[in-house]
Amino acid sequence: MSIATKMGCTPQTLLERVKKAEVDSGRRAGVSTETAEKMKAMERENRELHQATEILRKASAYFAMAELDRRSK
Repeated sequence: MSIATKMGCTPQTLLERVKKAEVDSGRRAGVSTETAEKMKAMERENRELHQATEILRKASAYFAMAELDRRSK
């Protein structure tokens, strides 16, 4: 508690920082900060790709309908 006070944070915050440092250094089991950041970036990219796929699917359907309308006239 005294160290946390000297650092200007709560004991819980200091404990979490120590645990994170132990995980990152491999002394404690868990997902490292680097791996968590990579996973977050990949999840964001995956979400963006799904959105792009949906836009392309809708555009394809729109142009297919426009082509059918053009042919029927």
